[in-house]
Amino acid sequence: MNTVGLIVNPVAGIGGAVGLKGSDGEETQRRARELGAVPPAPGRATAALRALKAAMPEVKVVTYLGPMGEDPSREASIEPVVLGEVGGVTTAEDTVRAALDLQEAGVDLILFVGGDGTARDIHRAVDSRIPILGVPSGVKIHSGVFAVNPGSAGSLAALYLRGDAPLRDAEVMDIDEEAFRRNQLSASLYGYLRAPYSPRHLQGSKEGAGHQEEYTLEAIAADVVEHMEPGVLYILGPGSTTAPIAIKLGLDKTLLGVDAIVDGAMAASDASEETILGLLEERRGAVILSVIGGQGFILGRGNQQISARVIRHVGKEGIIIVATPEKLASLRGQPLRVDTGDLGLDEELKGYYRVVTGYGRRTIIRIG
Repeated sequence: MNTVGLIVNPVAGIGGAVGLKGSDGEETQRRARELGAVPPAPGRATAALRALKAAMPEVKVVTYLGPMGEDPSREASIEPVVLGEVGGVTTAEDTVRAALDLQEAGVDLILFVGGDGTARDIHRAVDSRIPILGVPSGVKIHSGVFAVNPGSAGSLAALYLRGDAPLRDAEVMDIDEEAFRRNQLSASLYGYLRAPYSPRHLQGSKEGAGHQEEYTLEAIAADVVEHMEPGVLYILGPGSTTAPIAIKLGLDKTLLGVDAIVDGAMAASDASEETILGLLEERRGAVILSVIGGQGFILGRGNQQISARVIRHVGKEGIIIVATPEKLASLRGQPLRVDTGDLGLDEELKGYYRVVTGYGRRTIIRIG
């Protein structure tokens, strides 16, 4: 096996850094561009293909014209076989048609670049009739079909094509974006796809933490607030673990957005990357990050506003990680993960960190 079918959703993830909590719909994409957003998908597609070619120089790529696959392929020094083209802005139906065409062409694996919405479209087209692997590029990446990062996607694709990685059923999950923007999280299971499996390369599905003891979250919040320093900008990531920190300060937290706090006051609510960078120009900063249960991500999944540029500004010493013991137990011994889109920074962030797990309680865990 040596033939990969490539589908790139060119606008996947465009709404992340500007705080739009998704990229679905022409109106959202228009607003993202007005806010200066640059879609990450083309670059992430190229990175995955470069890793694939490095591991398997003889690989063949079949794809669609232009940004749906041809352009990233050539950027990765791969001359693709081009099956079809789209006119104007790509839609979900273009993704469905591309998946069907690639299945008919007899590719060994479909590699797609996008988020949960793209995974849903591909599931609608081919179900589990052909192996699928996702390159994470969306804002919402709850499904178990995605690799940890673009490089892992390319490496895992090569392992599968060489017969060194088995297939397993992987969940296709998605959330209601409009509800998400109203601070409501509603995730649904849409089915399963067959994906190459390697615990090192595949991210797995997001797991809920179950019942978290209220006093544990309050204890974490009390510890973090007690150690806040005057004049420092605290960038509070999304999630139910960080929300009690704002409550402890008497502030309203956007549960699914990123907020910035200075001296106990709200400096910016539901902030974008550019807003955060502006606030950091004249002061020291710190980021407070929670852990995604089952996956272990602290960066690059639903908090793209806390970008590589933001992390480079605050530095490793400015990263504060909070998690309940139950969340950490859901990782089953796996390390924490980051996917900032900056491979050099991801490498720099590797190492051991203290995680706040209660009042006066710390545990040491590795980002790997």
